[in-house]
This record gives sequence, C-alpha cells and structure tokens, in this order.
Amino acid sequence: MGSLEGERSITGLAAKDPSGVLSPYTYTLRRTGPEDVYIKVLYCGICHTDIHQTRNHLGMSNYPMVPGHEVVGEVVEVGSSVSKFRLGDVVGVGCLVGCCRACRPCNSNIEQYCNKRIWSYNDVYVDGKPTQGGFASNMIVDQKFVVKIPEGLPAEQAAPLLCAGITVFSPLKTLGLDKPGVRCGILGLGGVGHMGVKMAKAMGHHVTVISSSDKKREEAMDHLGADEYLVSSDGEGMQAAADTLDYILDTVPVQHPLEPYLAMLRVDGKLILTGVIPAPMQFITPMLMLGRKSILGTFIGSMDETQEMLDFCEKKGLTSMIEVVKMDYVNTALERLEKNDVRYRFVVDVAGSELDS
Repeated sequence: MGSLEGERSITGLAAKDPSGVLSPYTYTLRRTGPEDVYIKVLYCGICHTDIHQTRNHLGMSNYPMVPGHEVVGEVVEVGSSVSKFRLGDVVGVGCLVGCCRACRPCNSNIEQYCNKRIWSYNDVYVDGKPTQGGFASNMIVDQKFVVKIPEGLPAEQAAPLLCAGITVFSPLKTLGLDKPGVRCGILGLGGVGHMGVKMAKAMGHHVTVISSSDKKREEAMDHLGADEYLVSSDGEGMQAAADTLDYILDTVPVQHPLEPYLAMLRVDGKLILTGVIPAPMQFITPMLMLGRKSILGTFIGSMDETQEMLDFCEKKGLTSMIEVVKMDYVNTALERLEKNDVRYRFVVDVAGSELDS
C-alpha cells in the first residue's frame, strides 16, 4: 500500500468549449480511499465518442472536460481495502468508474446498464466532483472498475480493447454467438469494425466486411483475414448476399439506412448497433417481421466480461491495429479520426509525453 496522500494536483488535456480543442488543464484528484486504485497513466486510446463529447454533439457536455476512456496505467498506490491489485500492476480503466450497486443490472453483474452509472469523464462522481479521463498524468478509480492487463498483452495494444474490444466481445458472448460456424457481417471497418473482424475470426466465424467503398478490400482480406468483402453500393453483390448472415455488427457512427443490411440476415438474424448516432434511424417493420429478425443495441460490457475479453485476446494473440502518438498531437489525431484517417485506432503515449500547464 502506498502513502495514501491527500488531494493531488495533476495536469491533463481538456476541452474548454464546444470547439473541442484540447489544451493543458490542471485539477485535483481526491484522496485515495479504501477501495481506490491510484494509477499512473501510460497510454490512452482515442475513441470517436471523444469527438462527440468534446464537441457537445449530444448536448450534454460540461467543461472543462478531460476525455479518454481507454486507459492503461500502472498502479502506484492502493487503498487499505483493495485486494485485487498491488503496486506495479498494469491495469485498465474503460468507460465507467461508478454505479449504484443496488439496482437489477448491478445485482446481475451488468453494471454498464445501471441508470446511475458514472462515466469516466464528463460526469459527476459520488463526492460531487467532475470525473476526468485518461488524457492526463494520473487517475484514481474504485477497484471495481479496474481490470488487470494480462502479461501477454502490450500496454499500448490493450488500450483500445477497453472500448472497441469489449464492444464487440460482449454482444457475441451474451447472444451465444461466440461459437464456430457462425456467418457474420461487419459493417464499417474502423476502430470497432477491425476488432470485430479479428474477434469474429478468432471465434471461428465466416466474416463478410461491408464497406461504402472498395478501398479497404485488400486490408480486410489480406491483413485482417476477412472471408468476403462487399461494397454497399453494389446492388448485385448485396442482393446475392441476401439471407446469408446470422448477425451483422453495425459499427458505423453516422446516420445510414438499415434496410439493405436487414435484407442480408437469415431468419432470426440480428443487426447489432454499436455506433453512437445522434439522429433517428429508420426501417420498415416487414423487414423484421418476415424473418423474425431483430435490431438491438449494446453498450460496452460488464467488468467481468471486460476481464474475460482481455484474457481471450491474450490467449488468441489478438491485438488492435494502432498508431501511437504523443500528447501534443492529440488535436490533430482527433481531426484525422473524424475523417477516418487512421488505421485503425490512435493511442496516446501519455507517460512518454510532456504535460505542462
């Protein structure tokens, strides 16, 4: 156990208005409580949600805001009641840092669906202070919301798994799709989509990547191991693929039609939505009714599932494809991410960057 010092002043990069531009910001972290883990941030992934939040796309942003919810760090202090972690452990923190612990989802170990969940940033903690994310030198997190990074996973590679990886793993596990012989479609080949291909292949699935253009065909087939590649504007190809898929993982984070993809599903097929889309989506009901198909949403995964996912990735040798950048490049990285100009996830080397206020 460490010294359990009082509040600490640390520096991070914060958005201070809806422009979303990040600049240095100094703030305090609470004293380490009995259940708390004090973490030195090593790496933090950049997610498309960071753009939505910093630019107030969802109309719920509070400033100043330090984003980042794909955090990998080293434990440098633990509270007196912490039993899961010790000094020097490499650990991860994802989208959540709190829940009510009393509702049905919490009691069912699916705390990500708690109505009183506390986000890693842009939220208010139980002590009344705003939560701040991983684009900072340190975080302090209740041990329930910390996971162990397996020794076989490089720290920088593990960061995107805490959002993109678990977003794919959880619905496949929950819906009983984590078995060989399943035929799937991955709609969109970005940060979540490329993990979808990798994870589905590791589970023994036949994978069809569906994209808006042909430019990622070689990447999908030769590097990620997809079995087939379809361009969504290819009417003949899409028609030939009708009624062939057990599920489609829809990772596209912008408004798009659903009917072309519902048509690709077999009876009882599932269209799984993972993209945050701040606009209404439309479909006609016969597309569902005439095949007993379903559209469903999913949100990250539980803490237990997250640990299971990390262990699965270590066992299968799965990593995310990343571009590592320093803190002074984050604003450029966010601009590039908005243009889909990354292959396939940015990870910030926080510990290796200068953080001056």
